[in-house]
Amino acid sequence: MQASAPAFSFAGRLRRLIPRRWYIHLLLWITCFIVGFPVLYAMLVSTQTNAEVTSFQFTPGTALEFNFRAVMFERNLGRFMLNSVLLAVVVTTGKTVLSLLAGLAFVYFRFPGKWLVFGFVLATLMMPTEILVIALFRFVSSLGWGDTFWAISVPFLASATGSFLFRQHFANLPAELSEAAQLDGATPLQFLFRVLVPLSWNTVGALAVIQFVYVWNMYLWPMLIIKNEALQVVQVGLGSLRNVDAGLTYGPLMLAAVIASLPPVIIFILLQKPFMSGFAITRDK
Repeated sequence: MQASAPAFSFAGRLRRLIPRRWYIHLLLWITCFIVGFPVLYAMLVSTQTNAEVTSFQFTPGTALEFNFRAVMFERNLGRFMLNSVLLAVVVTTGKTVLSLLAGLAFVYFRFPGKWLVFGFVLATLMMPTEILVIALFRFVSSLGWGDTFWAISVPFLASATGSFLFRQHFANLPAELSEAAQLDGATPLQFLFRVLVPLSWNTVGALAVIQFVYVWNMYLWPMLIIKNEALQVVQVGLGSLRNVDAGLTYGPLMLAAVIASLPPVIIFILLQKPFMSGFAITRDK
């Protein structure tokens, strides 16, 4: 009996160290590695020379400073990123405000053809942006907005997704809120910004994250309508980094891609809580 006690204790400790469902943990680790490996390898390549990249070196390289100078000073990536940040902030703010107004109109206003208008807004959700590019290009050019900041910002200020999101959110709020605001003599805009917006920060945060990432990743429309390089956005600017010093350079391109991915990541981290809450399906909703 005395000899078997240590073996039993060792087995117990071993069971406590190894999770009961260890295979699920192993599967999760493998999945995380597969998903994260391209990002990790891109970060390694961003520090390497062409020779180190072609030799499949899996350690940090020696060209981080050279790549950073080539990207930020020779190819002016900072200017492209500044343009994209300005565009993303303007469009995200405009979309959020217009979506709030649309949600207010669809829930608390009565007007002829209300459901027809709402159905038209929903129908635009089914249309890919690419099928509207030609018509949009001709319309914007006829206004004389070609090669301007207006051309890449104004056509994207309205959002069918945001209108639908706020319409559904406001429809789930108690109707007594509107009645109490009317009794207090509040105007529709006062009701919106003093009552509805404070109750909708989660939805606002969720929409802001989605729209910021969408605008940040815009490529086709800016490439078509903007010819002035000083006004170009970062996604188009990345294409000019394929060749530095008259040769195909992987390091600067990967470093630029890593730097360009930082703003959306920062926005997601800052708005992670309202983003997750805005799309959470709970018993209270």
